[in-house]
Amino acid sequence: MLKAHTLFFAAILAINLSASAQAKMVKLADLQKVMNDPAKEIKVINFWATWCAPCIKELPLFEKLNQERKDISVTLVSMDMDLDPNPEKVHKFVARKKLTSSVLILDETNPNSYIDKIEKEWSGALPATIVINSKTGKRKFVERELHDGELEKLIDEVR
Repeated sequence: MLKAHTLFFAAILAINLSASAQAKMVKLADLQKVMNDPAKEIKVINFWATWCAPCIKELPLFEKLNQERKDISVTLVSMDMDLDPNPEKVHKFVARKKLTSSVLILDETNPNSYIDKIEKEWSGALPATIVINSKTGKRKFVERELHDGELEKLIDEVR
C-alpha cells in the first residue's frame, strides 16, 4: 500500500513540475536566433532577474499574455548569470513561481559585450522588454517596469 501511495505522489509531483517552464541556458547567438525567428509573427521578450523586484512584480503580465494569446510568443530571459552565476537559483525560481512562458538564462557574464547587440537603446537596466513583429519589421523597446494594459499597447504599436 505504501508503495502505491509513493508512486501516486511521485506522479503528481512530475505533473506539477512539467506544468512549469524549464529554464534553458543559451548564449547570445541563441538568443538572437529567438529574436530573429521569422516563424513567430509577434515576439515579446522580457529581460529580468531573480533579484530584481520590479521584474518579479511584472512577471504575471507576461504569464497572462502567454496563457491568453497563443498568437504571441513570450520569452522570459533571465539576466542572473552576470551577477550570480548560479543557474540553479533560476531553475528553483521558475518552478516555485510555476512559470509557463519560455524561460531562457543568458549564459553571458560581461554585459558590456552583449547589451548593444540585443538593443542599441538599452542601458542594461532591468526590467526591459522588446516587442518584435517579424512580418512588419517593427519593434518597440521599453526599459522599465510595465503595468496592466501596457503590453497590449506595445503589441498594437508593432502591428
